[in-house]
Amino acid sequence: MLLVAALLPVAALPLWRRPRLRRVLLVLCWVLAVGYVMHALIQDTQRVLSLAGALQIRYPASFWATVNRHTADIQDLAFNETWFLIEGLLWGMLALIGLGASSARRWWTGTALAAIAVLTAIGLLSAFDVIGNITIIF
Repeated sequence: MLLVAALLPVAALPLWRRPRLRRVLLVLCWVLAVGYVMHALIQDTQRVLSLAGALQIRYPASFWATVNRHTADIQDLAFNETWFLIEGLLWGMLALIGLGASSARRWWTGTALAAIAVLTAIGLLSAFDVIGNITIIF
């Protein structure tokens, strides 16, 4: 499923030719790029800290009979979160290609990076129970 989602930016390339869809595509690209990259950064940080023994990730008690935390962390780092990061970068690159050499590129990139930084910080603070449980679904 993640592989198919990673191919969607390439499939969306022909839609940039339609002037009415450009704004919608730019907003979609911004939301997806920020969401996917933020998700990958939060999860990768949690998994690295879990492997280092600095954080214990909670799993739903009734979902699995047993959990091998080390294997789950390695698998998530190597496969799952890599795809989220790739997807976010692809959506971001699609927007930058669509914007061309316009001055809006700097604004789009700046707001996306700021949003990624703020949302990643909130996600990590939530993961460490500093600010309580906040769930951002992506």
